[in-house]
Amino acid sequence: MPTLYGIKNCDTIKKARKWLDKNGINYRFHDYREDGLTTELLKNFLARSDWQTLLNQRSTSWRQLDAAQKSDLDEDKALKLMLETPTLIKRPVLEKDEKLLVGFKAEQYQAEFLL
Repeated sequence: MPTLYGIKNCDTIKKARKWLDKNGINYRFHDYREDGLTTELLKNFLARSDWQTLLNQRSTSWRQLDAAQKSDLDEDKALKLMLETPTLIKRPVLEKDEKLLVGFKAEQYQAEFLL
């Protein structure tokens, strides 16, 4: 069963959940705030996606970081930042079988689930 990761009050999560529900796709929802975010889970994401894709540098959470936190980014520093502040992870992250889809685009979900 696919798992959708994110935060329930996020507008993009709401769009993805609405799309999945409308298309009769059964999925599990994992809320970072309620269900947590572990190093193991985040490393699992990073094994299938790069940190630049996962780290949302356009988010409000990113803008709230100080210059030192934003400078000299590499995978280890990005991992630490995302573990400390899960809202830095681009949403949603959808795990289906061995695939990982980051962000929501209806066309991408349609290609993955309906074609």
